[in-house]
Amino acid sequence: MKITRISVYQADLPLKKPYFLSGGKLRFDALDSTMVSVETDAGFTGWGEGCPWGVTYLPAFGRGIRAGLEELSPQLIGLDPRVPARINRVMDLALPGHPYIKAPVDIACWDIFGQVCGLPVCELLGGRYGGPVPIASSVSTGTPEEMVRTVEDFRADGYRLHSAKIGGADPDLDVARIRHLNAAQESGETIFLDLNRSWLPADAIAVMNQVRDLRVFFEQPCETFEENLQVRRATSHPISLDEGIKEMADLVRAQAERAAEIVNIKVSRVGGLTKAKLMRDFCLACGIKLLIMDTGGGAMSDTMTAHLAQSTPRDALIGTWDCASMLTVAASRGAAAENGHISAPDAPGLGAVPVMDVLGDPVAVYQ
Repeated sequence: MKITRISVYQADLPLKKPYFLSGGKLRFDALDSTMVSVETDAGFTGWGEGCPWGVTYLPAFGRGIRAGLEELSPQLIGLDPRVPARINRVMDLALPGHPYIKAPVDIACWDIFGQVCGLPVCELLGGRYGGPVPIASSVSTGTPEEMVRTVEDFRADGYRLHSAKIGGADPDLDVARIRHLNAAQESGETIFLDLNRSWLPADAIAVMNQVRDLRVFFEQPCETFEENLQVRRATSHPISLDEGIKEMADLVRAQAERAAEIVNIKVSRVGGLTKAKLMRDFCLACGIKLLIMDTGGGAMSDTMTAHLAQSTPRDALIGTWDCASMLTVAASRGAAAENGHISAPDAPGLGAVPVMDVLGDPVAVYQ
């Protein structure tokens, strides 16, 4: 089997309401999604999506994916998509770095692999564990009262896991947010505090030690590995690393230095399912708990992350994320949130399909 054509599509995905994180410093109104179809001479077609969370959150942007695919795609024509590890090797040699560019191609190859085997992708990633996977709600930065109301709204829809975005210029306000959220937390719920790198170590240590009596965990308090390690050594709450985990070497270092008890693997950020699976399995071997998400996107992205989360043992998995429910436009269909949970489809491959009336014509075709 050989890849015969790679087609690239672009879709603007407006958010239902503006979204703030990093203490309100970062605002997002719409996402720029790139969808990729990989066609073969055997009649199989796989799909993948790459969608950075705006242009200021990470060193990634939508137009960058499409520019990078112009470089990569000619190198992939004629290769066998059923061997994603080899596809990744070719992409890494053809374009060092830039893992987010390669993710949609890798995901499309896993889609084809599953279709050929007649199995959903989660079965190829380790096997299906349990029932529906918990979804973390995404609570935008606001006043303590606004954030509690947002949690209550999500709770009414069945969510029991909540990611609350805090961090800003006023540490006392963050303490108030944390205490309000914790007081509103119900039995069986988990609320974690996501800083998205917004604190300096002094503020992180001060705030976390002021709430040491609360059972919470903090995600990516500071920008650099060294800063987060400093915080880890001066505080007692579990820490999750998110944006600081970009490649396997970052994960190995975090484990060696005992920098985190939890890791948030963002599949597109690390390069796709092939590399995310490797990192997931390392965490399982080392006793690190996991959040498994993507950087953004529609139902195709959510479905892809649902497969990796579904194939992760439940004692190690905290949850995943659903971005599609935050959007006003559906450019794909697949797994959907239901009562605060999501399940990987049973269909062979990813079980996600594009909505061609929304996507329109490809912006580029390589063959």
